[in-house]
Order: sequence, then C-alpha cells, then structure tokens
Amino acid sequence: MSPRIEVRDLRTSYGQREILHGVDLDVRQGETLALLGPNGAGKSTTMEILEGLRGRGSGTVRVLGRDPESADDAWRGRIGVVLQTWRDQRDWTVESLLRHTSLYHEKPVDLEELAERIVLTDFLGQKIRHLSGGQRRRMDLALALVGRPEILFMDEPTVGLDPEARRAFHDVVSWVAAEEGVTTLFTTHDMAEADRLSDRIAILTGGRVTFTGTREEFSGLHGAGDTSVRWTEGGRSHRELTSDPSALITGLRNRLGSNVPGLEVRRQNLEDCYLAHVQSRKEASTA
Repeated sequence: MSPRIEVRDLRTSYGQREILHGVDLDVRQGETLALLGPNGAGKSTTMEILEGLRGRGSGTVRVLGRDPESADDAWRGRIGVVLQTWRDQRDWTVESLLRHTSLYHEKPVDLEELAERIVLTDFLGQKIRHLSGGQRRRMDLALALVGRPEILFMDEPTVGLDPEARRAFHDVVSWVAAEEGVTTLFTTHDMAEADRLSDRIAILTGGRVTFTGTREEFSGLHGAGDTSVRWTEGGRSHRELTSDPSALITGLRNRLGSNVPGLEVRRQNLEDCYLAHVQSRKEASTA
C-alpha cells in the first residue's frame, strides 16, 4: 500500500533564506507520526505545504495521492486540520459552528455523538469566546473531525493546556487513531506527548529529516534505557551513560569517597535522546 503522505526532496524558501533543504517523509495508512524539531526547523512550513495552505519551491508532495498545491475541494474534505491557533467566530456558539462546518461535507459525523466523545456536550450552547483553553482545543479537534477525515494534521495542538486538559485531548487523539483508523501527523515540543501518541517519529533539523523510525529505534541510537551518571571530579563535571550504574557508582566511591561530589543518577528518556540528536546535528553542521 502506498503511503498516505509522500514527500520527496521538498524545498522552499522565505526570500533568500532556504527553510527546507530536501525533506523526505512518508506516513503510512492508519499511522500516527510525530514531527519533531527545534524552533525554526521548518515543521510548521512543512505542515502548511502538506495541508495545501502554502506553496513550495520544488520537490514532490502527495497527500492521499494528490498534490496539495493543486487539489480541489473534494480533496480538502478528506483531511482535517488543527492549527496552532484559531480565533475566528468568537461570538458563535460551539454547536452553531460545528453545524455550519458540517454543511461543507457530504457525510458529516453525527454531531451529538462527536460532542459526547470529545466531551463537548455541556458546552455546545456556549459562545466560543467563553471556552477555556482545553475546551477550545477539543472544539478545534471536533471541527477537524466533523467531515470524517482520512488524514488529521495537528500543529502543536496542546500548547498552553494544563495537564488534565492535555490528557483528555490525548485520549481523543488515541481514540481517533485506534478506532477510526485516521492517519495522523502532528508536531510537538512535548516529548512525553510524542512518546505517548506516536507510532513513529521524524526529526527535522537544519531543513532536513535527520531521523525517521520508531521511538525504540531512536532510543537505541542515543542510549535511552541507559542511566546517566553525573559527578564532579578534579574541579570538572563529568557524565557517563551506563547500563550498570551500580558498578560505576561503586568505582566512583572507591576513588572519591562515600559522598561523591555532585553525584546525580537519572534514567535516560526520549527527551534526553532528542536533545542529544539535535546537538549532534548542530555540531556536525558547524564542523
């Protein structure tokens, strides 16, 4: 089966500054892929090109078999988009905006069922400007899902949400992927979010995708699962990754005494691996 999203040698510039330097990316049917990278890496630009909201310089882009730059309204009805921010129709009620949006789709979902699933039922009569941040993001997701999309795009969907609202949003996204089979591509700076929601991750650095694979494959490259041991010796800070921290700490105590200066022991996680990857790419680009 061909990928639902297929990108080859994507390039684009803002004025004289090239933002994307040959991006290659595939997203499979029913997969949830997290697109990660530092600020300015080109994540939002890539998403906007895939959504048909921005043109590109060169390269090949196919989403649901079509070029988003020239796709028609029928194609747009097959995708759902959750933007970083959306402040329109503040004086509409939640229900009125959902019903209005549903008119643009041939087979919209049942709004009552959707509202119940996304925990919006109690807020259908409220004006949008009165919603909390978490309620607003659930409404944004409902708008993206109202047309039964085959692909869902989300650009940093949980920025500014409190932990409870973020968890509720994650639950809905997991349901969409597991039960509805929707292919999902999202960006985030929250490594815990990427770890929880994604089947695979792709990392965009320096305008190129520098890693694509499962979290386990990525972790294996950068020592996740190992333990980071830090200490101070000879007036300098030291750090070592090890699968046997007890042996390392015993050696340090034999050498430095029972109270090892600056001793810190912490298990590596996805964020540690991500930071190590981005730093290594920065060092390679300036070498």
